[in-house]
Amino acid sequence: MQLGFIGLGKMGGNMVQRLLIGNHQVIVWNRSPGSVKELEQKGAVGSESIGDLVTKLPGRKVIWLMVPSGKAVDDNIEKLAGSLQKGDIIVDGGNSYWKDTQRRSVPLKEEGIHYVDCGTSGGIWGLTNGYCLMYGGDKSATDYLEPVFKTLAPDNGYVYCGESGSGHFVKMVHNGIEYGMMQAFAEGFEIMEKSPFDINLTQVADAWQYGSVVRSWLLELAVRAFREDPTLEKLEDYVQDSGEGRWTIQTAMELDVPAHVITASLFNRFLSRQDESFAMKVLAALRNQFGGHAVKSKGE
Repeated sequence: MQLGFIGLGKMGGNMVQRLLIGNHQVIVWNRSPGSVKELEQKGAVGSESIGDLVTKLPGRKVIWLMVPSGKAVDDNIEKLAGSLQKGDIIVDGGNSYWKDTQRRSVPLKEEGIHYVDCGTSGGIWGLTNGYCLMYGGDKSATDYLEPVFKTLAPDNGYVYCGESGSGHFVKMVHNGIEYGMMQAFAEGFEIMEKSPFDINLTQVADAWQYGSVVRSWLLELAVRAFREDPTLEKLEDYVQDSGEGRWTIQTAMELDVPAHVITASLFNRFLSRQDESFAMKVLAALRNQFGGHAVKSKGE
């Protein structure tokens, strides 16, 4: 299949390479021309602008967006919409908020343009391992895209989730679950690291990959991290979030679903960003006031 691809970052660039390996013809564009040149050397067709990309796509046009959520998606859709025809397809493969996806799909549908939301998981390893794809939108459009999904995903690694917004909804929940899993691993390894035993965390994590009920790709990545830096002394204890955890919790509240683990894992990330926690100071002060419990003063 021939398709256009906009956004050639860490994931986008690798996705294009996987499509090229699968014998698709890919027309690429990116704000920074360097990544376009790199992919041209690997078989992609470069373009100088979004308009140039569209003109290089004959017949029914498929354009995959792999750009940050929010304004970047809206800006690209605005630039594309005027150049596309009835039946053309825009795929948003980034981590957009599902309600934004529903909003965007309405005016495009009125113009006869299909808007497919495709949650994409696989990170920087997707080029080799494939990407898990969770997508929503008009079924006729997603069926048309199946050759692309088959190439990008490993066997059985793509799923149609339903109408517009459902793909991004499922990906949002997927990432919320990921928050909780990562937090559980982090807490468990800290307990072992602080134990009275000289436990080799690398060896334990490696052994858990064989037959253990907690074996997973995240555990494989923990093994890699420990092998590179057994005590993680090179890292700062600062953890960012990219939004999906917040959206999952907001949605859980709207649906009256208790989501204790995901919520706690997000708040732990907030805690990691504090140089000093005023809340913890308040807790210490209150314990000292009502019970005379010991506190530590600065400089001690």
